[in-house]
Amino acid sequence: QVRLIESGGGLVQAGSSLRLSCVASGRTQRFYKMAWFRQAPGKEREFVAALWSDGRTDSYADSVKDRFTISRDESRNSVFLQMNSLKPEDTAIYYCAGGLISTVSVRTTAAYSDWGQGTQVTVSS
Repeated sequence: QVRLIESGGGLVQAGSSLRLSCVASGRTQRFYKMAWFRQAPGKEREFVAALWSDGRTDSYADSVKDRFTISRDESRNSVFLQMNSLKPEDTAIYYCAGGLISTVSVRTTAAYSDWGQGTQVTVSS
């Protein structure tokens, strides 16, 4: 069982930046993918970004492409989400996810078996 713990959320103004962190405790296997999802009030959880275990192959939602960057530090068993040029519509609870499931798209929640508790990001206009 892998436990994921997020941090780094907060309240910022539009145009600002935030960096979210997620630490995985427990043993992650070789092909463990990690991702970020978000959920705004009254909306379904949506994909933000994913990073394959090679640390180079990534995928982004169109709404965050060119503004957000996902990265990982294997030595610290961590994944990060650098968020720049934040907009009010980025306001949501951000969740870290991890898993080995390869039969479904990395853009779906079904691809991940492990989830963090979430960290709130609020962007004011």
